[in-house]
Amino acid sequence: MKLVVQIPCLNEEQTLPLVLSTIPKEIPGIDELEILVIDDGSTDRTAEIAREHGAHVVRHRGRMGLAQSFRDGIDWALSHGADIVVNTDGDNQYPQERIPDLVAPVVNGEADIVIGDRQTHKIAHFSGFKKIMQRFGSWVVNKAAGTDLPDAASGFRAYSRDSLYKLNVVTQFSYCMETIIQAGNKRIAIASVQIDTNPKTRESRLFSNMFEHMLKSGQAILRSYIMFKPWSIFAMLGVVFGIVGLFPFARYAVLIATGDQGNHFQSLMLGTLLLVGALLSVALGVLSDLQRTNRILQEQALEYAKRQQYES
Repeated sequence: MKLVVQIPCLNEEQTLPLVLSTIPKEIPGIDELEILVIDDGSTDRTAEIAREHGAHVVRHRGRMGLAQSFRDGIDWALSHGADIVVNTDGDNQYPQERIPDLVAPVVNGEADIVIGDRQTHKIAHFSGFKKIMQRFGSWVVNKAAGTDLPDAASGFRAYSRDSLYKLNVVTQFSYCMETIIQAGNKRIAIASVQIDTNPKTRESRLFSNMFEHMLKSGQAILRSYIMFKPWSIFAMLGVVFGIVGLFPFARYAVLIATGDQGNHFQSLMLGTLLLVGALLSVALGVLSDLQRTNRILQEQALEYAKRQQYES
């Protein structure tokens, strides 16, 4: 069984040597191990350091983002015969010595995706607000995916070859939330392994502040959820618009019944607009659900094409 450990990097010349040197050389159940560094347009010696440590390098000429780096790494790993792909970070946030524990459920056939639970409540440099938002974000993702994962934002993960055939990353921000929601809705087995993180080495480069992270993560979660359950979203909007839209008409009927002959045109217009919104929501829900069916068929064809491409 072959394992590829992929490391997306952007200017990580200071920490990358430590990451590479702490990756275990032998892992139970793994016959062959290769290390891949995806250099996302670094301006320092990241690529040179990776090669000096015996890692393969996929290099972007300019910065393309974490999601694209993940996609390119997966493409390289699958085309080079990887049975399992582990994703870790170049800033040494994750304990590489726990990679054997991370891949064990995949090796044993117990799961297709394993996520390292950072136990965020124990991370010293996380503020109280950040810890609360991490828990809330994981709760939202679990609701959207039908999973029960304590740390949905963790990037320390192991993927089986079969799961990677079924997953399709379309976001430009981060693959973390999207792949969980896809995996949950596609009934891919997911497990979690508790880990402790290493001391912080730098600020995150994915976002400039916590609120930007929340906004981008929320957009990714909502987009992924609508992809799989569009009818539930638009049906809920239709019900809300419909119920609220009936109130102005009910109020108008009560006023007429009590002899009030005033001009209530604005209320009737508001009610009409809300009811039109309810009808449009239902129509969008039907169209989105039909599109979802078409997307499922396309993804099945894409999965078949991937198997043909990488196994030929």
